[in-house]
Amino acid sequence: MVTSVFDLFSVGIGPSSSHTVGPMKAGSMFVDEVKNSDLGTVSRLEVDLYGSLAATGRGHGTLGAVLLGLEGNAPDTIDPDYARSRVAEIDAGSPLRLGPDCELRFTTADISLHMRDAGTRHPNTLRFTAHSDTPHSDTAQPGHTATYYSVGGGFVERDGAPASQTPSVPWPFATAGELLDICVREGLAISDVMWQNECATRSPDHVQRYLLEVWNVMSESIRHGFHTRGRLPGGLGVERRAPSLYERIRLIGTDHSVSMDWLNAAAMAVNEENADGGRVVTAPTNGAAGVIPAVLNWALRFVPTVGAGDERDDAIVRFLLTSGAIASLVKGRASISGAEMGCQGEVGSACSMAAAALTEMLGGTPAQVENAAEIAIEHNLGLTCDPVSGLVQIPCIERNAVAAVKAVNAAKIAMHGDGTHRVTLDQAIETMRQTGVDMLSKYKETSLGGLAVNVTEC
Repeated sequence: MVTSVFDLFSVGIGPSSSHTVGPMKAGSMFVDEVKNSDLGTVSRLEVDLYGSLAATGRGHGTLGAVLLGLEGNAPDTIDPDYARSRVAEIDAGSPLRLGPDCELRFTTADISLHMRDAGTRHPNTLRFTAHSDTPHSDTAQPGHTATYYSVGGGFVERDGAPASQTPSVPWPFATAGELLDICVREGLAISDVMWQNECATRSPDHVQRYLLEVWNVMSESIRHGFHTRGRLPGGLGVERRAPSLYERIRLIGTDHSVSMDWLNAAAMAVNEENADGGRVVTAPTNGAAGVIPAVLNWALRFVPTVGAGDERDDAIVRFLLTSGAIASLVKGRASISGAEMGCQGEVGSACSMAAAALTEMLGGTPAQVENAAEIAIEHNLGLTCDPVSGLVQIPCIERNAVAAVKAVNAAKIAMHGDGTHRVTLDQAIETMRQTGVDMLSKYKETSLGGLAVNVTEC
């Protein structure tokens, strides 16, 4: 199954795609269900969070995201400042608005957290139940219940719903081996394969405009992160560091002596924005949202063949298409969810995506692109997800910067070879999946192990 870049790159607010974006979508989906049911006016509401959502939900913004979703807000359009203020209003006593004719008292304190229960199918499980004293009909059930799974990257699945049908595309692929076979047989770059697949269901102009808008949001998150100082919320007292780093390197420009500093600054800027609940792009998740923007920003500054104008736009589109192909492989063969795979599934995947995309931008063959993606995945294997205090700050912000540097290095190593290598990308992804299955749950976005229990909170 080939996952579209329209799904892989989605705009949302921080700090987490699986814990903020997904639950907001789930809340909105549930209210739509209730409106279309025979339940009547909602008089009482129950919300239960399980597993990782319960364990790190407070630090990841899950509780507020659920309330915002129940009020019909969408992560791609909601204003971050409004999101913060509206949750505060509800917790201070403002009624929750489930629609124009339905208000009730329900705050984040009313959400039940089941930290020791991993849910029925996925560690990011939400269950909603609405009750009514005035059903529309005598046959109405006393309550309407639905269970959702936030499976990573903002993707949400409803329990009992049929699997979504994948649109037919000219070049379907489920493995990196199949993708490379298409490239060799048809004489296509990996970005060409993704482009033709996307254009099978949308106009070329639509695809290009969407990907350029994705980059606009990414670049704006870099810019805003460069110019926003202060401490991040949550109690750890973490200072934003990207602005001071940016001030030190901006006058030097594109001198290669500071090229790695540009990677660090951009990645940290995006993830500081994410940690503050700002607007970012899932790439493939919010927790790993800084890697792709940082490497693409670096490439536009330091790769001389990128060009300007239409050539620059084409380079951006191809970069995102290539990275999307790798994300589709990881999502299909393993997972991009930190609650399932640990951080190897988030930052590791983003590093692999960026390494592959940069390699194609540098003129690499499909075999070299696959090699770069494999190198990046291989050297993120076993990476745990252990956020201190359940906040997407330590070690997440620095981890994105390190992964961005690692992605550039993987691309450079691959470009020095001819694409021939011993370990395939498919083997590396399968190893990541097996490692994620074997990894103790306390190291998978629960804040019950690793740095989360060894760093003293201030």
